[in-house]
Amino acid sequence: MKKVSLSGSLREGVGKKDAKSLRNQGLVPAVLYGGDQQFHFSVPRLQLEKLIFTPDVFQIELTVGDKTFTTILKDIQFHPVSDAVVHADFLELFTDKAVKVGLPLRIEGNAIGVINGGKLNIQFRKLDVLGLPGELPEDIVVNIEKLRIGQSIRVGEIEVPNCTILNDPKAVAVMVKAARGAAVGSDDEGEEEEATEEAENAES
Repeated sequence: MKKVSLSGSLREGVGKKDAKSLRNQGLVPAVLYGGDQQFHFSVPRLQLEKLIFTPDVFQIELTVGDKTFTTILKDIQFHPVSDAVVHADFLELFTDKAVKVGLPLRIEGNAIGVINGGKLNIQFRKLDVLGLPGELPEDIVVNIEKLRIGQSIRVGEIEVPNCTILNDPKAVAVMVKAARGAAVGSDDEGEEEEATEEAENAES
């Protein structure tokens, strides 16, 4: 995963009044857990938003007071009306302890089916992966060059070295759907019926 650094300040109080005061100062209340003890702290909202509003997933070197922890963002709470970030949960990472992370799915190549007029349909923007922190990649790359109209790639066909994908292996991750006026080349004709059946099964 990509690595970034973030600094926080220990909180003097943990009540609602204290949290509201922090937010008024442009800070976000946060908690770090997963280790020997929990830490309640705050982080600058603008710095935190740079890690949230992006498809990337980061391993965060979090410094709170005089201590530094290797972490990931585990959960974010938003205000129900304004969508402002109101709280953040960080999970401490350990080199020998597997962690569940949602990694972005990145598509590589131009599908034959898309070139022939089909429409690319991506069912997952992220896949849940279990692995040791040092084994987790920045993203999951799926090559779609060989996909013809009506064909798909299922989760079970995707590999992440040294990690386990937790999503349903039968679920369709990406497919090329038929579109009006799409051309089917001569080398596709023998596969057209099978591909159409696969697409119908994927949507059922």
